Amino acid sequence: MTSSNRKLIPEAKEGLSKFKKEVASELGVPLSDYNGNLTSKQNGSVGGEMVKRMVADYESKIK
Repeated sequence: MTSSNRKLIPEAKEGLSKFKKEVASELGVPLSDYNGNLTSKQNGSVGGEMVKRMVADYESKIK
């Protein structure tokens, strides 16, 4: 079985990582190299907020 969890644009990895850290900081979620001690709610809040902002940005560009 092959993994389909690959980046379509590998160069975007650094930008997404920076974006994740910015969002986590704003939400008060303490990200580090190891995040296994964070709750699902904490991790989900970061990912959810990232998606929310990306969708809002995209929608603002197509109007």
